[in-house]
Amino acid sequence: MTPVLVFDIETIPDVTGLRLLHRHPDAMTDDAVAQAAVEARQAQNGSTFLPHHLHRVAAISCVFRDDQGFRVRSLGSPEDGEARLVADFFRVIQRYTPQLVSWNGSGFDLPVLHYRALALGVPAPRYWDQGEEDREFRWNHYLGRYHSRHLDMMDFLALYNSRAYAPLDDIARLCGFPGKQGVDGAQVWPLYQRGRLQEIRDYCETDVVNTYLVYCRFQFLRGQMSAAAYEAEIALVRSSLAELEGCHWPAFLDAWPRQQLQP
Repeated sequence: MTPVLVFDIETIPDVTGLRLLHRHPDAMTDDAVAQAAVEARQAQNGSTFLPHHLHRVAAISCVFRDDQGFRVRSLGSPEDGEARLVADFFRVIQRYTPQLVSWNGSGFDLPVLHYRALALGVPAPRYWDQGEEDREFRWNHYLGRYHSRHLDMMDFLALYNSRAYAPLDDIARLCGFPGKQGVDGAQVWPLYQRGRLQEIRDYCETDVVNTYLVYCRFQFLRGQMSAAAYEAEIALVRSSLAELEGCHWPAFLDAWPRQQLQP
């Protein structure tokens, strides 16, 4: 089978970049720098969400599914810098050429990773290939919105209509999956400031498993999985998560009722 790589990132304000661009005084705290950027953004267009190029990657979590089984983990370690996380993500693509799957990956995760790879100098020739090296990539590469090497399920299910976009948490719960467990994106920066990076990584991992579960349901709808294969895959995910360390997995499984597809 073609390896499947489901991914999700968590970000924080790029305080170093904000200091560089706006020449904030050294005495200004990181929190004050970030707050100033948020307030400027809100005054500009009413949104408190920073532009993509002013985010920094705090965590990247992945589900990797291939002939060897199902795995979920966050890249690197809590002690690793951002460059290691970004490099590890593109290294997986370089090695395995997987099917990428995301929820809003085209709208957020990948543009952020593009800007951070550019700023950090992280090469990713397989990812950026549009047929220069591999002729097959000329007609199907990772960068094309309507190409299949990257499936952004939010974009695809909405028929590329932003007015029809839906949050992952809602869709996961409507499908009978656990959804978000205790943390949401708005809490990532405060958690990071308090040194609670492991909680951010745990939260990111549960998000990426929710994404994989929705992907499995979608594959069933498309006829790429039979009902029996779908049920077997869901059972594999349950059993795999039950064997993992971390207090977030028992809570995730407790919030996941056992269901079967309707006949």
